Amino acid sequence: MSIAFLITTLIAVATPGTGVIYTLAAGLAHGRRASVIAAFGCTLGIIPHMIATITGLAALLHTSALAFEIVKYLGVAYLVYMAYSTFTDKSALVVDESTAPRTATKVIVSAILINILNPKLTIFFVAFLPQFVSAGEGGYLWRMAELSGVFMLVTFVVFAAYGIFAASVRSHVISRPRVMAWLRRFFAVSFVGLGVKLAFTQQ
Repeated sequence: MSIAFLITTLIAVATPGTGVIYTLAAGLAHGRRASVIAAFGCTLGIIPHMIATITGLAALLHTSALAFEIVKYLGVAYLVYMAYSTFTDKSALVVDESTAPRTATKVIVSAILINILNPKLTIFFVAFLPQFVSAGEGGYLWRMAELSGVFMLVTFVVFAAYGIFAASVRSHVISRPRVMAWLRRFFAVSFVGLGVKLAFTQQ
């Protein structure tokens, strides 16, 4: 496994996107456990894209404008929904020790949907993985699966680090409702911004 692959993966994963924003929000709102669960859910959301890439299904998404647009706008709609929920539901981002944490299932499902409904992730895998695998070498599919597994591991570690950091500053904002209100607006606007960016994304 090349250093170039690891560096490229780290840069791609660490760049703030929907998964990072969601994990940060989970850490601030519900603590360290929720942030790690969110990171795990975002990582699970990579699996369908990985399978699509390895089995060749991604070629349909890459060549069919209709398929790409359908998945893209489903993703946009979900991001807008996340923005609306974050902005209107104060319990979605309130640091309150007496507030019952969201169930692990809800956190994971939301995280998985965020990554599944992002067609660019599949396109990224299509463009990214083949650069580090020689078509002529034996075990081509297994090599793709191995690299995808490393990508997922890095994703989990980086996202969990983001979330744990957010959880570590909870105590500094727990008595500042105005700060949390602005953070709620920030995350809502971030989801809208990511949705707009996705809406204007081309194949």
